[in-house]
Amino acid sequence: MSDSAASARPSRLTPWFATFAAFVVPFGFVLAPMALFLVYSFFSVDHGSIVFSPTIANYVRFFTDPVFLPIFWRTCLLCLAVALLCVLFAFPVAYFLTTLRGRSRYMLLVLLLVPLLMSYVIKIYAVRSILGGNGVLNRALLATGIIDKPSMLFVFNLNAVLLTLTVLLIPFAVLPIFLSLERIPKALRHASADLGATNAQTFWRVTVPLSLPGTLSAMSFVFVLAIGDFLTPQMVGGQSGFTFGRIIYSQFGTAFNWPFGAALSVILAAVVILAIRLGGRVESSRGRIQ
Repeated sequence: MSDSAASARPSRLTPWFATFAAFVVPFGFVLAPMALFLVYSFFSVDHGSIVFSPTIANYVRFFTDPVFLPIFWRTCLLCLAVALLCVLFAFPVAYFLTTLRGRSRYMLLVLLLVPLLMSYVIKIYAVRSILGGNGVLNRALLATGIIDKPSMLFVFNLNAVLLTLTVLLIPFAVLPIFLSLERIPKALRHASADLGATNAQTFWRVTVPLSLPGTLSAMSFVFVLAIGDFLTPQMVGGQSGFTFGRIIYSQFGTAFNWPFGAALSVILAAVVILAIRLGGRVESSRGRIQ
């Protein structure tokens, strides 16, 4: 009797431990740091020392200073453009993968995701070597006679940040779109063809609307990754490619103004949460309509 009770006790405690771990890990690694940043954002710095007195001066500075708010909006628009470009390039690739059969579909998908295993810095240097003044792109343009001297249009500016982020984040857009396209029943396409629709009509009226949830997920995912990136703008942006992420990085680094950097991080986190919620709301509304 005692042995059976002892063996039954761990089985009853297992769900409690699983629930405890499921809540502790997100709280310890996500919510607790965010709460700490929120608390720090109401402090200030005086002659290099943190003053632990509540104040909203950091938020007032963000909204009143003529530098921070324009860079913030410019960064949001830049990341939105990155998300749109990634979806435009990723959708044909994902659609092509769904047309394959057998192992080739997943082998190509794995090959497409292999760059995610590479070092982020190495990938940035690889893109910069293509876009730089002596890079592959300029050499090709010089060889074809399109330009007569190396152009700096695609390096050390916002154009370079846009292109580099797009190239680096395309794999993150392919996977959600591919999964969304793969879930579309083939019977719907066959039914569309039986009713007299052409391939183009089936694509625009059946495939694209049903894949919209995955497309929106890809856009939200890419937007969140792009807006929090400070390394790419620092390596390819130059002085004219300054983004909001670089401002936050400078506050924690060279400026040593952790409270102001925490306030900027809270504002950025609010935008990220808003983007995720907006994407989820649009997806759920599309699901109810369909």
